[in-house]
Amino acid sequence: GPKGSLLVPKMDKVEITISGNQINLQPADLLQQTRMNWGTMWSLINNALEGVTKEFSKSLEIEGIGFKAAVEGKDLVLKIGFSHPVRLPIPEGIKITVEKNEIVVSGIDRKLVGQTASDIRKQKKPEPYLGKGIRYKGEVIRRKTGKKAGTVTTK
Repeated sequence: GPKGSLLVPKMDKVEITISGNQINLQPADLLQQTRMNWGTMWSLINNALEGVTKEFSKSLEIEGIGFKAAVEGKDLVLKIGFSHPVRLPIPEGIKITVEKNEIVVSGIDRKLVGQTASDIRKQKKPEPYLGKGIRYKGEVIRRKTGKKAGTVTTK
């Protein structure tokens, strides 16, 4: 496609025929495992075609006082409240842009985009009391009340 090319692994007992601009998948038999492989192949090919035509992207938000992110060379540098900045290497085929408190991960491989976004979020998951951390855009974090707000004192 216009954005690049991807290789999709072939699954057992699924026949692939390409005619013109159409890809047909046929299961060799109707066993449950073959039908599962057929559906998986369909999803993998569909994701590859979508990725090479319009790219996938995931957005993350950084929430917390003094929390920052920046791209330096081939690394994403996160300042997220530790005594040292966290450096994450950016994988081949992934583009990361940072604007204020938003990190956008984009690329043609859906699996790699999701894994990279997950690795970034894993560095500082949002905590339930103040909500500080790295979260997916639009992700709702269930908040908890602190122990002072939850107790009733009687004398």
